[in-house]
Formats: sequence, structure tokens, C-alpha cells
Amino acid sequence: MNTRDFFADMLRRRSEGRTDGIYSVCSANPIVLEAAMDHARDEGSPLLIEATSNQVNQYGGYTGMKPADFVAFIHHIAEHACFDRAKLILGGDHLGPLVWKSMPEAEAMPRAEEQVAAFVEAGFTKIHLDTSMRLGDDRGQGLSDTVIASRGARLCAAAEKAFAAVSAMTPNVSPPVYVIGSEVPAPGGAAGESGGDTLKPTSPEAFLASCGAFVKAFEKAGLAEACSRIVAFVVQPGVEFNGDTIFDYDRKAASALCASPAKVGRPLMFEGHSTDYQLPESLEQMVEDGIGILKVGPGLTFALREGFFALEHIERELLSNSGVELSAFADTLENVMKRDDSNWKNHYHGNAESLRRQRRYSFFDRARYYLPTPEIEHSAATLVRNLEKTGISLPLLSQYLPRSYDKVRRGLLGALPKALLKDCVRNALADYSAACKY
Repeated sequence: MNTRDFFADMLRRRSEGRTDGIYSVCSANPIVLEAAMDHARDEGSPLLIEATSNQVNQYGGYTGMKPADFVAFIHHIAEHACFDRAKLILGGDHLGPLVWKSMPEAEAMPRAEEQVAAFVEAGFTKIHLDTSMRLGDDRGQGLSDTVIASRGARLCAAAEKAFAAVSAMTPNVSPPVYVIGSEVPAPGGAAGESGGDTLKPTSPEAFLASCGAFVKAFEKAGLAEACSRIVAFVVQPGVEFNGDTIFDYDRKAASALCASPAKVGRPLMFEGHSTDYQLPESLEQMVEDGIGILKVGPGLTFALREGFFALEHIERELLSNSGVELSAFADTLENVMKRDDSNWKNHYHGNAESLRRQRRYSFFDRARYYLPTPEIEHSAATLVRNLEKTGISLPLLSQYLPRSYDKVRRGLLGALPKALLKDCVRNALADYSAACKY
């Protein structure tokens, strides 16, 4: 798919009064990705998949995949899911010095430039440039728009140089489009406690000042043509989640912000991060109000984890006294997470019982980092194998997965464990595709 043309068409339609959008699947979980491809295939829609900078980078990230590896991984799943690769858009999320923010600028920024270039060279065509974080030698509490924008321009220059090399080898490839912004929510949800049930949206003045700084920095760096390919700006529309709290979209509170792109003088939409767990009507309102790109990640693996837990309940009901080895999925996940706290200790706090509940059920869904471990993969495979052999009775399906039960009864879904797991993910995605009007 020509990404530039796709987003140009979307911006044109929005300027004509249409309010469609696109959701972005931010996950490296193969079941989530296959479910997303199944959903997009059945809807006849394009699919935007993004990899974050700590998940995938030139050193491998926490997935162990470099950008080219991630592309091959996605293409392999697409082949298995019979999804047309021409309808895929691949994006890089939070590309910049995030992973190296403890380093001084002279060390962090060259690594960030190398990272952005690697994504473009691998075929990613939607590039979110994130330079909002303080680096090791930055002083003060925050960064000025000028510093953030000038660093963003450096990264854009690296991306454009990489694309020039790609296009010289492969003519007619789509140039990258860019997403920018200085008030960028933390990847994976806000850390810490909520301190209330509302968030203050970015002010129109802050958005316009930051946007102006980016345009000025791009033009100063000789990137005027690349600047024309900026399609979206990341702001805080008042949407976020914590471990047990969801900050719901308040369109009245965000109205002034959502009216402000009209003052930019060119088509532009907002990109909404951390939209996980929003109500369907909130997602629809966000798209209508100009937040045309909806990012979702933890909410999808949260739904997948719910599916695994539900299937384990069914497994225990069917096989507890059979002598068959049970999966012990939830306990295995708990044991692995207790043994290695590196991916949740900065997000979960409290006494032992509170930590146990958070490891299992938190909206932060830090459990997603542990699903690829060998022990949990073995447990999941045991669960699937057991239920494939026994079959899943309708009463138990109704008890533990009622939404899937309804589809099975109507002949829309097979009562097979992997199909049911993917259906949990698709139920979450259905709210996004409805909001985006696919």
C-alpha cells in the first residue's frame, strides 16, 4: 500500500467532512497479530501494525527482533492468515532516543538516528518521531519546543537519507509519512498512580506552539518536502489508563484542542495514544473530533490473557479428575513473573496480595512481556492441546466466554481453543473498526 497516498486521501476526506480513521495495532504477539489480520481481512480494510522503539530496534529490542526481522515476522503471519500484504501499513512507534534517554545527547541521538534509518530501510512507512524525553545531560524539568523539534528534524533527516537509498534501489516505493508531537503519553500506559479520574487535555496554545516549532525546524534543516508528509500530531486528549483506572474521553473538555488543527493552515489530524479500554462511544467520538489514528496495544493482549484464563477454567472443569496433565496457565504465568520482576516492578506497587492481583489482572498488562517465555508457551500449548482433544462444551463456553458462545451458536465461530483466543482479541478490535467506520 502506498502509505503517503492512503493518509493523503484520509486527510482529504476529513477536510470534506467525512470522519473516518484508522486504528494501529501495537503488538508483537503472534495470536494478536493473526487475529488482527483475520479481522481486517473480513472487514476488507487496511491494517496498520506498529513496533515500538524498545520492542524492536537495531540491537534487537526486548523481542530480539531488528526492524527487518519484524517485517519478516509480520509477512510470515500474513501468509499464514491469508492476508493481502498490499493492505499492510507498517509503522515505527516512539522512534527516537527513548531507549537511550539516560545517555547524553551526543551518544543518544546518533543511536536514535541509526534506529530510524533501520526502520525506513526495512520498509516501515509510518514513522512516529518521539524526542519528547529528557536525555542524560539535559537540565531542568522539561524540554523546550525548540529542542524537541530540532532533535525531531535530525531524526527526520536520517529517515529521509535512508529512504533516498531505498528508493534508488527500488523505484516507486512509498516515502514515509511522519507523526510528530511533544506531549507524548508514555508507551504502554501512564506509570504511577492516577490521582483522580480525569486528565487535562493538551492546550490549543501548546499544540500550536509545538507544531510551529516542528515546521520551523524541518524547514531550517531543508526538510520542507518531508514536512509536507507530516500527517498527524500526538497530543494528550485526556485519554489514558493506569493499573485499575481508565481516563475516559471527554469531548467537551477536548473541544478546544480538537478545533485547533484548523489554525495550522494545512490538513492535519491527531494521533491518540493509550486509547486501550475506552468505551466504544468514546472511540467513535475521538475519530469524529479529529483523532484519526487510534493506537491500541496492551488492551489486546489483556483480552488475550482473559481468553487464556477463561479456557483454563474450562480445562479444569473438564479434566481435573482425568489424570491428564493440566496446563496450569495462570500459575505458570505467576511463577515466571515472580521469578523475573524486571518488566513489572516499576508499574506494580503494594503488598504481596495486591502485587499478585496486579500481575494477573492489571490494565497495564505487563504479563504480555512474559507470554513468549518457553514455560508459558509450553503451558499455552498444553491448554490448547487438551481442549482440542476433549472439545469445549456449550454450557462451559457460555459460562466463561459468553460473547464467543453467541457466535458459536450462530455458526459464526468454531468452538476451537485458538479460534476462541483470537475471538477475544477481535472483540476488542471490533470497537476500533466500528469507530473508524470501516
